[in-house]
Amino acid sequence: MKRLIGLLASLIVAVAAFAQTPEEIISRMEAAMDAHENDGLVMTMDIKMPIIGTLSTTTRMLGDKFRAEGSMKDKKVIYWNDGTTKWTYDSEKNEVTVENVTAEEKEKDKQSSGADDLAMFSGITAGYDVSIKSETSSVWNLLCRKSKTNTDKDDPRTMNLVVAKGTYYPVSISAKMKGVTITLRDLSYGVSEKDVTFNKADYPTAKIIDKRQ
Repeated sequence: MKRLIGLLASLIVAVAAFAQTPEEIISRMEAAMDAHENDGLVMTMDIKMPIIGTLSTTTRMLGDKFRAEGSMKDKKVIYWNDGTTKWTYDSEKNEVTVENVTAEEKEKDKQSSGADDLAMFSGITAGYDVSIKSETSSVWNLLCRKSKTNTDKDDPRTMNLVVAKGTYYPVSISAKMKGVTITLRDLSYGVSEKDVTFNKADYPTAKIIDKRQ
């Protein structure tokens, strides 16, 4: 019996040694993402708005190029950007509009392409008190509460971050601001040039409207 109790005690100590703080989990998550920095990223963003409903956008990013596909109800819009030219496909009109990217749009597109969204995963503890809300055999559910010292009005009061055990990949992050709930989810790695490049052959019946100067 004493040997059994001693063995159980040893196992408890061993398990405790593997217990991790929220900061350690997030640090490993950031390291896991950095390891795939050049592989390209795919993620989906849901924006849930009162009355209007939920707008979902899936974005594929590779270097300076990206492709964003958004849908709401029966309408679908696909947007490609290579930093110089942008293509917008409207499923309702079956049209592809081709335009130059202006200097102002380059900065805006840099943000909307996911750069700011990914920044939500980097340094997530800055300005927040983080705790493990719950966990399962496969994920940690982290609750991020805005610190009293955080005076940034644009920061949400709380964020919910889910991190996968084993890979430390972020599963999702969600926040609510001014009645609008934003969720980033389904992150994965591995994007090819074809994934982010407009190909006219894929839209043989679409009308091409070229507005480039």
